[in-house]
Amino acid sequence: MITDSMYAVEPWSLRETELNLDVLPQSESVFALSNGHIGWRGNLDEGEPHGLPGSYLNGVHELHPLPYAEAGYGYPESGQTVINVTNGKIIRLLVDDEPFDLRYGHLRSHERLLDLRTGLLHRTCEWTSPAGSTVRVRSTRLVSFTQRAVAAVSYRVEAVDTEVRIVIQSELVANEQLPGAAADPRAAVALESPLEAEETFASGNRLRLVHRTRHSGLRVGAAADHVVSGPEPTTTECESDDDIARLTVTSVLAPGKTLRLDKIVAYGWSSTRSLPAVSDQVDAALAGAASIGWKGLADEQRTYLDDFWQCADVQVDGDEKIQQAVRFALFHVLQAGARAEQRGIPAKGLTGSGYDGHAFWDTEAFVLPLLTYTSPDAVSQALRWRQSTLSAARERAEQLGLRGAAFPWRTIDGSECSAYWPAGAAAFHVNAGIADAALGYLSATHDEEFERDCAVELLVETARLWRSLGHHDHHGAFHIDGVTGPDEYSAVVDDNTYTNLMARTNLTAAADIVERNADVAARLGVDDEESATWRDAADAMNIPYNSELRVHEQDAGFTRHQVWDFENTRPDQYPLLLHFPYFDIYRKQVVKQADLVLAMVKCSSYFDADHKARNFAYYEPLTVRDSSLSACCQAVMAAETGHLRLAYDYLTEAALMDLEDLEHNTRDGLHIASLAGAWMVLVVGFGGMRHGWDRLDFSPRLPEEISRLAFTMQFQGRHLRVEITPTTATYTLPTGAPLRIHHYGDALTVHGGVAEARAIPAVVTPPTPEYPPGRPPNAARYRR
Repeated sequence: MITDSMYAVEPWSLRETELNLDVLPQSESVFALSNGHIGWRGNLDEGEPHGLPGSYLNGVHELHPLPYAEAGYGYPESGQTVINVTNGKIIRLLVDDEPFDLRYGHLRSHERLLDLRTGLLHRTCEWTSPAGSTVRVRSTRLVSFTQRAVAAVSYRVEAVDTEVRIVIQSELVANEQLPGAAADPRAAVALESPLEAEETFASGNRLRLVHRTRHSGLRVGAAADHVVSGPEPTTTECESDDDIARLTVTSVLAPGKTLRLDKIVAYGWSSTRSLPAVSDQVDAALAGAASIGWKGLADEQRTYLDDFWQCADVQVDGDEKIQQAVRFALFHVLQAGARAEQRGIPAKGLTGSGYDGHAFWDTEAFVLPLLTYTSPDAVSQALRWRQSTLSAARERAEQLGLRGAAFPWRTIDGSECSAYWPAGAAAFHVNAGIADAALGYLSATHDEEFERDCAVELLVETARLWRSLGHHDHHGAFHIDGVTGPDEYSAVVDDNTYTNLMARTNLTAAADIVERNADVAARLGVDDEESATWRDAADAMNIPYNSELRVHEQDAGFTRHQVWDFENTRPDQYPLLLHFPYFDIYRKQVVKQADLVLAMVKCSSYFDADHKARNFAYYEPLTVRDSSLSACCQAVMAAETGHLRLAYDYLTEAALMDLEDLEHNTRDGLHIASLAGAWMVLVVGFGGMRHGWDRLDFSPRLPEEISRLAFTMQFQGRHLRVEITPTTATYTLPTGAPLRIHHYGDALTVHGGVAEARAIPAVVTPPTPEYPPGRPPNAARYRR
């Protein structure tokens, strides 16, 4: 864990003022750059020292056998793991024949700065070699938002006080040695040197390598071009072999003189294109980027981000650390999805290999709602990726004896690759999350083309799944039995409330959308009788309720289970799954992550204010937050039920999840959903934003720690700005047609250029609910 704040608190940047090798893996994740297609971890330019080398292409993975103690019908046969593709970041440096290695000699200063407005990662350091020669190194790195296949580095070396001979080696390196080994030895064997060489090229200042994965059969190409400037004589030469292509630059620098190398790298991959086609693809991408050069790429990056921040920025007055954290979160969520373009958005984005690079339900439940209001094109592309995987989802449903589509619990290419069957076979709520994300996007954009081309099919196939999975009992109530909801400490339960409510919305929306698009529905084989059965199931959906306690049950019978023995659970025994058998956890009242509480956030209109308060008070003492997905959900409901200080504490936990390494695994990559959750707390929690079909509602309220909150969001082609103080909410449309919204239930029409201010009613603070002993919000001791 990061026990001392590593980063200066600044509103628009993340600055590290010294190099701490003990937490180098964490900083590599924090300083990672990506555009959703290419991911470069924040490794040092020279390649070493490193925590985890990482260069990723979204979708590029290797297959390996999955471990099972016993065989079972329907178990996935192959696992999928993201691989470290050809590393184009490396620029090695020798100073008078001594490697520039910060573990040796004397590091006089070292600073890295991630500029959130420009999308550039800057590094400056001054180092004296063991022989006494001092150099100053400056580098700037980007992964382009505007040119999807391109990343670049500008690298400069300056002699400080003596003449030095400088050698720069700019490389493309495949099959880098990675630290440690996978827990499953079969996976480790499959992933050791996963790339087989097909082509190597070096000529002039150009380099290229093409490889193919052994088992998944994916072809990966990387090419680099360079611009070199330095004093005469500066010489270059190039060479290549199967797994390395290298440009070597040699120069002698007098004090104050600089050698500069600008490196542009292009990537491409395909499961179908030929070797010449992939080579031509990366060469073409390289030519396009080289035509505008380093400065052109940097200028395009700034323009892209100017447009993004204009419609996405969140301003937080009163807590500088939260202000920095939410902009850091927005930037990384954008990086995860901006140019994914019909690929999944992994749980770690492209910042590390955690969770094997898999995409989960996190994407639709947490990440896409943020992007819907800040970068909606990315949402359309992410959902079209889900549509492109329908063939595998239909096959999975058929294998499970169901109709429609059963989307995977975890995947890279669209097929299920979870060896844990209670999730891989029973977490059907993934389907409803996909449908919900599609509905949210349609409501916010009115994208008619997306509705007809994508949303109808997604909603039809997910509705078919629910109708075949559930059943009507002899009283006519509709039940969905044998499922696993969001809470992974309860598995294979009957009538999970979150699942049933989300399925109900899915079924009703599917019936509505086929009415609006009868011709598309007909092509999918939907008739009036089938859509009527969807409405019947939705209307009769059983939602478990304990009338004695007057609370909704997380699932049928949950409240009659024995409560977990929290008093005798030591702090070092969390997370519970690593210290107690699942069979014991499953039969107790203990919640890993918000489940019923998430249902109240996602399906808010189903619950009245009294039940929200009662439910939150009941489940808060049971929720141990052994998942990074929980704090943001609890914060939203804490804010709605008047527990503003508690909501603020959970906001701090969600926002600082990676900046303070609260889960002890930031080294494996960032928690993209928790980062999205920080935005969710501020906008949905303290902003009180709820969306229904074609409408926005706001019920804002601020904790005392925040004196002002302002955010901008895209909705139906307009940019709505909301500014909140403790007493007043002001709604403004800079331009565009009038927009009808609701403030605390009262309709309000906002006109372009006119600020509409409304009073915020006082909040009555109820008694603070308990939380499990030893599991307070992981916030106060990290707040500075």
